[in-house]
Amino acid sequence: QVQLVESGGGLVQPGDSLRLSCAASGIMVGTVHTNWFRQAPGKEREFVGRILNGGAGTDYADSVKGRFIISRDYAKNTVYLQMTSLKPEDTAIYYCNVFFRRNNYWGRGTQVTVAS
Repeated sequence: QVQLVESGGGLVQPGDSLRLSCAASGIMVGTVHTNWFRQAPGKEREFVGRILNGGAGTDYADSVKGRFIISRDYAKNTVYLQMTSLKPEDTAIYYCNVFFRRNNYWGRGTQVTVAS
């Protein structure tokens, strides 16, 4: 069974950095695209970025491009979301997601709050 567990969220100040982790089990992260989404209070869940399978690269939403980087550790079977120059509007619950064998899998999310 595929399970995704996010961690690393917290309360930070504007301009700070934070690294989120998405630890996977039941699937090898290098074999699927892994997506990051976020959902702010009262808003729809939105795409943040993704890392493609097989080392094919990454892409990002315009709102985070140049500030966020997604990477992958094959040995730890974990995908990371490195966030820099955080802004209050980055405040949200962050989720990782994979689509595998016609099923959509989500973690429970990790809260990121950016406030001074």
